[in-house]
Amino acid sequence: MLEPWIAWTLLAAVLQSVRTAAQKQLNTDISAEGATLVRYLFGLPFALLYLAVLTRGIEMPRVGLVFVLAVISAGFLQILATVLLVRLFKLRNFAVGSTYVRAEILVTAILGVVLFSDWVSPLGWLAILVCATGLLLVNLTGSGRWGGLFSQSAAYGLTASIAFSLTSLLIREASLSINIDSAVIAAAMTLAAMVCIQTVMSLLLVVVRNSSELGLIMQHWKPSLFIGVTGIIGSIGWFTAFTLERAAYVKTLGQVEFFISVLISYYFFKERPSRREWIGMLLLVLGVILLLASD
Repeated sequence: MLEPWIAWTLLAAVLQSVRTAAQKQLNTDISAEGATLVRYLFGLPFALLYLAVLTRGIEMPRVGLVFVLAVISAGFLQILATVLLVRLFKLRNFAVGSTYVRAEILVTAILGVVLFSDWVSPLGWLAILVCATGLLLVNLTGSGRWGGLFSQSAAYGLTASIAFSLTSLLIREASLSINIDSAVIAAAMTLAAMVCIQTVMSLLLVVVRNSSELGLIMQHWKPSLFIGVTGIIGSIGWFTAFTLERAAYVKTLGQVEFFISVLISYYFFKERPSRREWIGMLLLVLGVILLLASD
């Protein structure tokens, strides 16, 4: 029988790829900040409805300071990562842009060694070298020069990876801090609280930068609604999976999202990564798998 966390992770991976592709398309008409706001603003009603259905007739458990701080921090970091990812798609194609996020687990391992003295096995260091090679290949400029390693797209991608990594850890911390036996309800509470905070943050960001864009978002309400719905369903999957199982296992299975992204890039956006980019992307995924296998 399929374990619940596996089903939730597969659901999340598929919906996240679809939602990200829709955001990339919408970003041709509105800014990265506007496309990020769409995800939360149109998804918030569905997050609250999902929580209301799950907790009907049940007394809501109290939350503590750990929950509040973790949710606020995770909310901010995910907004930062999403804005950077959408901007990255303007610089590189969808498949290559999605590959940068695969470095998330690699970045987590490096931060663990530097900041927390977490031991990395020989296989782990091999994985780091493989991932680094893949990143170098993806970041090469069209002329084959190594200057792409220090490009704007590299900065966006790696920063987004760090933010996404910290977000995942904080989401799990917030859910586990709730004193309730149901992982599904704990995840739903974390999701609803986080989306509420993110909607306010994103709305303020758009108003400060360009308030006129709110009207533009409303004009594109159909694709915005699609992004909101798919984003929330995908988030339900991730939040529940992180609550049920260790993040490392969830992220391992979640790598199927990479192949979905490549298919979307190839068949929907008609984008054709170069041979060097294909090799780099495959090396990066291989390195991530090796890194998790070394645990």
